[in-house]
Amino acid sequence: VPKDIVAGDFYWVYPDKSRVIFAVADCTGHGVPGAMVSVVCNNALNRAVREFSLTQPADILNKVRDLVIETFEKSDANIKDGMDISLCSLEGNQLEYAGANNPLWIINPNRKSWPEHLLPFNDSGAEIKADKQPIGKYMNDEPFTNHSIKLEKGDTLYLLSDGYPDQFGGEKGKKYKYKKLKEKVTSLYSLPLDKQKEELLNEFNSWKGDLEQIDDVCIMGIKI
Repeated sequence: VPKDIVAGDFYWVYPDKSRVIFAVADCTGHGVPGAMVSVVCNNALNRAVREFSLTQPADILNKVRDLVIETFEKSDANIKDGMDISLCSLEGNQLEYAGANNPLWIINPNRKSWPEHLLPFNDSGAEIKADKQPIGKYMNDEPFTNHSIKLEKGDTLYLLSDGYPDQFGGEKGKKYKYKKLKEKVTSLYSLPLDKQKEELLNEFNSWKGDLEQIDDVCIMGIKI
């Protein structure tokens, strides 16, 4: 759901032989400025996998950061824009993930246990934390962390930007927040993804009410 006609949020999918690489990205700003940054970042993602033949999410993000900074440095303007992103590579039931500020959620009420590097957030879901750094110029940038997990049948993945949880609304005009969104997507688990989308959109509009939408909203759900 873009805030304006064009957006800084985008989703990205790249089928590569036996695997598929996919992401949800949130570029600085919204409207035309955000859309311009998203063009640069989208192009960097495509170059990383096509030109440099990278497949591991952390490697892709490291290269994308280099390419984005290189592009911005060619400009006369002092551009401090960048991108937060959740990036995954799925081959069979083997999932790899790396993130710049944006996490990955996995929900499955039927799972008996979660791998140690996942952080359960309720009885049905767990989270892989992102690295706390953006794609772009950053004072203490480090190589991105690559996470690997074997998925089970029934797992549903969620990649998202911060637009939904940051939206003001409700009776007191406060933020929706991540905790409430985790509870909401968990409650929708048994529904087909198109129905989940409908329910999430209805919930968002109901929460927002007459208040202005403050940011672009992008959520990707994938059932395994």
